[in-house]
Amino acid sequence: MLESLTALPLLVKAALLGLVEGLTEFLPISSTGHLILAGSLLGFTGDKAKLFGVAIQTGAMLSVIWYYRERITRVVTGLGSDPAARRFALNVIVGFLPAAVLGVLFGKYIKAFLFNPVPVAIAFIVGALVILWVERSPRFRGRPPRVADVDAMSTLDALKLGLAQCFALIPGTSRSGATIIGGMMFGLSRKAATEFSFFLAIPTLIGAGAYDTWKERGLLSADDLGLFAVGLAVSFVSALACIRWLLRYVSSHDFVPFAWYRIAFGVIVLVTAYTGIVDWRA
Repeated sequence: MLESLTALPLLVKAALLGLVEGLTEFLPISSTGHLILAGSLLGFTGDKAKLFGVAIQTGAMLSVIWYYRERITRVVTGLGSDPAARRFALNVIVGFLPAAVLGVLFGKYIKAFLFNPVPVAIAFIVGALVILWVERSPRFRGRPPRVADVDAMSTLDALKLGLAQCFALIPGTSRSGATIIGGMMFGLSRKAATEFSFFLAIPTLIGAGAYDTWKERGLLSADDLGLFAVGLAVSFVSALACIRWLLRYVSSHDFVPFAWYRIAFGVIVLVTAYTGIVDWRA
């Protein structure tokens, strides 16, 4: 079975990884973690695979721009005259900066030591326990939200979510999970935290994709164009579907099922790695 996965054509692997990226980027289950694990199963590993995983996040980012295109257009056109538009743009920038700075400073070391299946599996489980704690704790559950809508967020709220996003530099933690759960801890409604996580993805994923692609440009050639195009396209379509579904989901559900999924997935990876059933290599 594993041999048949590694023997798949490269473009099929790109499509599968694009699907994984799109379906997991905005859920609290870690897209990077899933890409590392899927890449290991598919035999798509190494420096170029890591760059591919970062680059196809651009497809997910474009899905946010497309879904919120009217809102984004209003903000951009209102920057010169609308205080609410300027405050919203400032909040996104403030939320983006902490992870951007830490990513530039420590990204090389994170990729060298943590972009491996076992550390990812451990992060899956630890992140799940945090989700369960927040969702089950009387301190957070059932408490009326202090901020019901993203337009009511202060710059301090944005900074807090930006600091929460820094935990997602650890692969397996989940960028969306860190910002959404962090937002709920800081008094945002589930919907407001989820939507701000979407908007925060735009500069975060653009910045990460552009920075890594430029830094590792020596790994690329014209032959890689089709590979990256397929991954980006599939990521865009699947992420767009996921955004629509998630916004409906958060209106009446919590994130407990995702926590149990993370625990189950993490345990499976650890057990199969320890027993040698699966040779997880990154």
